[in-house]
Amino acid sequence: MSPPFRPLALQAYLRTVYGRAVGDVRITPLGGGRQGDKGYGYGVPLRVDFELDDRPRSAVVESVRPGPFGHEHMADRAQLLLWAHRAFGRLPHHVASLDVGAVLNNGELVPLGDAEEFFMLADFIEGREYADDLLRLRAGDELRPLDGERAATLCDYLVEIHRVAGPDPGLYVRRVRELLGHGECIFGVADSYPPHGPVSREVLEAIEHRCLAWRWKLKARTHRLRQVHGDFHPWNILFRAGVDFTVLDRSRGEWGEAADDVACLTLNYLFFSLQRSGRLEGGFERLYRDVWERYLERSGDREMLEVVAPFLAFRALVMANPLWYPALEAAVRHKLLRLIGAVLDAERFEPARANDYCGA
Repeated sequence: MSPPFRPLALQAYLRTVYGRAVGDVRITPLGGGRQGDKGYGYGVPLRVDFELDDRPRSAVVESVRPGPFGHEHMADRAQLLLWAHRAFGRLPHHVASLDVGAVLNNGELVPLGDAEEFFMLADFIEGREYADDLLRLRAGDELRPLDGERAATLCDYLVEIHRVAGPDPGLYVRRVRELLGHGECIFGVADSYPPHGPVSREVLEAIEHRCLAWRWKLKARTHRLRQVHGDFHPWNILFRAGVDFTVLDRSRGEWGEAADDVACLTLNYLFFSLQRSGRLEGGFERLYRDVWERYLERSGDREMLEVVAPFLAFRALVMANPLWYPALEAAVRHKLLRLIGAVLDAERFEPARANDYCGA
């Protein structure tokens, strides 16, 4: 549904846009030729008639209704309108955009047309990145009791947030689709590999084809839509004393597949262990196995093992990418690529077979 627009709110908004008095504001829904006979439209345009400098003027207020096609979130709809405001005027014979605005909770309309960029203001939180713990272990330090406690705490956190089911099954289909096609996910990461680098086009193309098959395996499992973090890696987790922690920078939507968060966390234990010794072993293996076993037991979600493969492939594709990890040893990169192929070819992921998947 489109946001409500009141004549008095529009009058105040137009006065701000034009910088002078506006009167006699009237609102009329537009139909007919503007919408045509289409069975579905992205929004309902409104004609606004008003007086400016004692002369009649008319404009159209366009909004985007929530729904599929990438318009589920407010930020999606804002992106579309902000783009349209700049792009309309760059095409010959196109209707002009006069401004783009925001509707506040109280119904007030705020002009944004002159905005060049947007920003967010967030709290500053003290703490050290969880990656520091893994770097310490990679350097050869022994596993400490606190390492196990922190891994268990993070695991339990994921179990807790994943208990919250999502509101719209279509968001699961979107999340799976974006796992492949989003610029930050599989296709975008594959495109960021250097054209003459250590990973050939043929290897990347084969990975993409395998992942496409997984989209069709997953998209019907809409009952799995859950609250997620979306980028649960060790640099997005800050620890203070003991197990007191804060997470940063959740990504790509509030709802998705729980397997994404679990894959992101557990694969980092494997990744750091491969860098240290060429295989999953020692303290890293203990953390990896403990998190997988604890999560499956406490969540009861063993179906995850049937759907996690493309999420593991996505995270491993990032780790093997020379753009993100330029100093990574060739042998580790090769094992990550072997992992991708092995888990995508398997019907069901078996956490205990991590070294087999890597050829380690």
